[in-house]
Formats: sequence, C-alpha cells, structure tokens
Amino acid sequence: MDYTVDRANLWHPYASAVAPPPVLGASASDGAYITLDDGTRLIDGISSWWCAAHGHSRPEVVEAIRRQAQELPHVMFAGFTHRPAMELAERLNALMPRGLNHYFYADSGSIAVECALKMAIQYQAATGHPERSRIAALKGGYHGDTVGAMAVSDPGGMHRIFHGILPQQFFAERPSCRFDGDWDDADFASMETLLDEHEDKLAAVIVEPIFQGANAMWFYHPEYLRKLRAACTARGILLIFDEIATGFGRTGRLFASEYAGVTPDIMTIGKALTAGTVSLAIAAASDRVAAPIQAFLHGPTFMANPLACAAACASLDVLDSYDWESEVARIERHLKAALAPCRDCPNVRDVRVLGAVGVLEVDRIPSPETTQRIVLETGVWLRPYDRFVYTMPPFVTDNAALDRITSAMRCLANAV
Repeated sequence: MDYTVDRANLWHPYASAVAPPPVLGASASDGAYITLDDGTRLIDGISSWWCAAHGHSRPEVVEAIRRQAQELPHVMFAGFTHRPAMELAERLNALMPRGLNHYFYADSGSIAVECALKMAIQYQAATGHPERSRIAALKGGYHGDTVGAMAVSDPGGMHRIFHGILPQQFFAERPSCRFDGDWDDADFASMETLLDEHEDKLAAVIVEPIFQGANAMWFYHPEYLRKLRAACTARGILLIFDEIATGFGRTGRLFASEYAGVTPDIMTIGKALTAGTVSLAIAAASDRVAAPIQAFLHGPTFMANPLACAAACASLDVLDSYDWESEVARIERHLKAALAPCRDCPNVRDVRVLGAVGVLEVDRIPSPETTQRIVLETGVWLRPYDRFVYTMPPFVTDNAALDRITSAMRCLANAV
C-alpha cells in the first residue's frame, strides 16, 4: 500500500498533521484479528478503541447493515420514524436499568454526553431551577472530545490546553478505594463537600461508573456510587452515568453500574452497541427527566440512522447468542495470572484487571516508533498512551491470543 496520500493529507487522532507517527495499513478484519495490506495478521488487543467487543466483522451485523442499506439507508428523524429505531428501543427496554426508557439516539459517544448534560440543564430549568446549570464530575474522568464533554473530563488531563474555551465545572477528587479493596467513608468526603457547597448551582453529577477510562484507567469501589446516588437524590441533583466504554459486558456485568446496584437518572451508552461497525450512541433518560422537557433542543443530522440502528439490533442478537459472561470471566482470570508478575518490573507502578480490561500503569511508555516495532514483532496491536499499557480485547479472544497480548504488554512496559 502506498501511504503517500495518507502522509500528505490525512490527519490522524492525537497526532501531528505534518510530522505524523507511523501508521499501519489495514485491509481486513475478522474475529480478534486485523489484517494488514501485506497480509500480516495482528491480534487486536484493544477492540479497535474498545468497540469491537464481539470481534470484528461479525457476519450477522454486516448482513443486517447490507439488508438495511437496500431498504432505507437514512431518513431524518424529525417528523419520521422507522422500524430499526423502534426495534432497537424494544430491545433496550429489556436490557437497560429499570426506568431508563426514553432513548435519544446520538451519532457518537461525545455527542451522547453533550445530550445528557443538556437534558440535565433543561430538566432543572423546566422544573423551576434555571440557576442549576453547572455540572460536577470527577478528577481522572474522561467523557469525550467535544466542548461540553471536555469540560467535565479531568481538568488536568489531555484537554487542559482548551481550558480557556471550556465551561467551568466543579470537580471532586478521584475515588481512591480500589474496586477489590476495603471501603473507607473518607473516600466520599470530597464529593460530599462539593455537593454541599454548590448544591444550588448543580444540575447534575456525571461519572464513569466503576471504571474511569482514558484519563485514569482506574477501577474504584462500588460503594462510591451508592453514596453518590443517595447524595444526589437528597439534594435534587440528577445523576448521569457514562457507560459508553463500560456498557455491554466490558467489566464483567452488562453495565458496570450493576456492581453497585443503583440506577442513574440519565445514562449514556455506545461503542460496543453496534459491535464495532458504525457509530451510534444513546442518552437514555427516566420519566422524571423526560416529562418536564417540552422540546429537547438537540437534533443531529444522522440521529437514529437506520443502518446504525440495524447494526445495533444485530449486535444485541450476537450478545444473546453466546455466553459472553463466561468469556469475560475467562479473560479476567487469564489477565490476572499473566500480568501479576509485572508488578516486579522496574517500570511498572501498578497492575489492575477487571473483566476484559488489563492495565499496566508505568512510569514511561515507549515511543511510537518503538511501539510499532514491538507490535510487528509480536503480532499484537496495542496502543499505549500517557502512562498506561493496557488491553481491552474482544470477548472472543482465545487463551493463546491472550498469552500473546500479555507478552506484548510486558515487552512494551520493559522497552523504555
């Protein structure tokens, strides 16, 4: 493959346009593998940014998209509805936390977060509290790359350069009690103080339940969510769970919030929703939130795209077709056993595993050039960033491939 056009014209994510890092030419994908243009097959250790949970190119999903493309590729959702959108809503009714039954179909995870924030603010205004227009969030959080989503992501994280244009929100300290550790009530003190001080300004609190993703790669104790639910309810503040990365089994439960047994007022889902084929995300709201809002002020052009809705329905069929819970539990056991010895590596600060997520927190990550060399040598696609070497493999990844993934992670952690 000739990369001339790529190097001259294409601007890749989190990269320079004029001095880009190395890239690999992908030509096909199937199951847990990505095939390069020269025929090399790489194990996809991160599910193509966490979305291909059931493996690449699931034939059921591809066929659903093909059929839908022959009937109705797209129609605006203002004034129209269609079968795939309604079918998806019916499917979600059986899966979502009880009471979250109003689905706003967005076109990406970041936009679903924007919608959730706007819903919360419109709800407060509609119920007589227009002064409640600010949001509380957690340090270490990540909610997307659009302006509203960046504003509720870690203020010291990757978006800090945009501080000047972002709405100024409130942040509590990141929970420090580990998911599998002991709970300490002091861990909630920062959030409780924030809520007490700014109660009359806050429309909502938004958090990634249990698993803080891109900015922290951290698993925290479920009791934090139970405390947060009670505190928000007592103060009339809405609670938003961002399950875009955690939903549909990634942490070992269908939704990570199930570990705490609490339900938010609004929840965002995406990524694995369409099995890594086309972009679709959803902001789901309760009756309490939806009823007072006479007209929600948001309308994406490709909202409820029929191809995406058909893909999501097929993806949910795939979810029902195999014992994904057992597969995720198998991956968790394998990652725990294989990564535990990394605690003795001089460059490794911590090892964390939950469900189909394995994290090596390191002092330094290798350069893009070194990373690409190790990727090609090991045949495993991983993309370390900040201080994390991590894996979030497809649930269909077999044990032999997991051995190769964890071996590649060790190579990357030791390559500095």
